[in-house]
Amino acid sequence: MPAARRHRPACCAGSCALKPRSCPTSRSWCAWTRILQTLYGLSDAQTEFQILDRRSFGRFLGLDDGDNTPDETTIWRFREALVRANAIEALFARFDAHLKSLGCLAMGGQIVDASIIAAPRQRMTDEERAIVKDGGIPEDWAAKPARLAQKDRDARWTLKRGRRKKGLDGKLMAEIATPIFGDKSHIGIDKAHGFIRTWGASDAARYDGHELPGLIDPANTGSSIWADTAYRSQKNERAILRAGLVSKIHFRRAPGKPLPAQRQRANAARSKARSAVEHVFATQKHRMGLFIRTIGIERAKAKIGLANIAFNCKRFLYWETRPSTA
Repeated sequence: MPAARRHRPACCAGSCALKPRSCPTSRSWCAWTRILQTLYGLSDAQTEFQILDRRSFGRFLGLDDGDNTPDETTIWRFREALVRANAIEALFARFDAHLKSLGCLAMGGQIVDASIIAAPRQRMTDEERAIVKDGGIPEDWAAKPARLAQKDRDARWTLKRGRRKKGLDGKLMAEIATPIFGDKSHIGIDKAHGFIRTWGASDAARYDGHELPGLIDPANTGSSIWADTAYRSQKNERAILRAGLVSKIHFRRAPGKPLPAQRQRANAARSKARSAVEHVFATQKHRMGLFIRTIGIERAKAKIGLANIAFNCKRFLYWETRPSTA
C-alpha cells in the first residue's frame, strides 16, 4: 500500500459530490474507498467495518486516529453520485494518464476479450421475460413501483459454452452449455505491460464481436491486435484495417470441415499472446470476487469500471515492486 499511496492521483480532491456535512474528511478518500471495496469484494457495511477495524485501511485513505470515517450510507451515496455523474470513465482516463506519465505506455500491441460477470438471477415468467427483452415493463411490475425497483431489466440470460472434449474412443463429446444471468465486461489490454487500456460493459447476451471497434486503442505503439474467434468478421477486419493495425484474430474453421494444419499452428502461436488477457478476468472474478449486486446497466458499468481501475492499481504495484533486471 505505501507504493500505491505515493503514486495515487488525487482523483476526487476538491470535487466530492457529497455535501460538506456528509463528507467526513476533506481528503480524497471517496474514490479510494471504492477501490478498497472493489479489491476485497466488500459490501458497504463491510467496508465501513473494515475501515474502523483495519489500521492499514485508515492509513491508505489518509485517516488519522480520531478522524471521522465514512459510514455505509455515505459510501452508498458516493457510489450513486459517481453513477449519476458518469464519472467512472473520467476516473479511469485520469489514472491511465497517470500511468503514462510514469512511463507505463501502451506498447506491444493490444489484446481484446470479454467475460460474463454474474448477477443475482431474476425470477420471471416466460411472458415477463419476453416483455423485458423487447424493452417493455410487465403490467404487474408497473402497478407495484417497489417491486419494479428491485428488477434488473438490463441484465440478460445467456449460455456459457464449454470446450468440447474427446472421449476415450477419440470422438468429440457432447457440448456442455451452462445458463448464466448477468452482464458482460469487454476489455482491451496492452501486451507489454498488461494494463487495461480500453473497456466497456453490456448485457451478457451481447455478442463479443460487436464491441471490437470501440475497444481499439489508437494510442498503442504496437500494430497487432489479438482476439479469439468470436471477433472474426469482415466488419471487424475492415475496422482493424482502417485503424492501420494488423489482425491476429484466431482463424475459424468452416462448418463441418477441420481447420487446416497451417491455421492450427497460427492459432496456437496467437493463443500464447492472447492468453495474457485471461489473467485479468481471473484476478477480478476470483481474487477480487467481482459480482454485480446492483440494478441497471449504468450501475453495473460503474462496478465493472471500478474493477478495471482496481486491477490497474494491482498491476502497477506489480511493476513498481518488481526487482529490476541488470
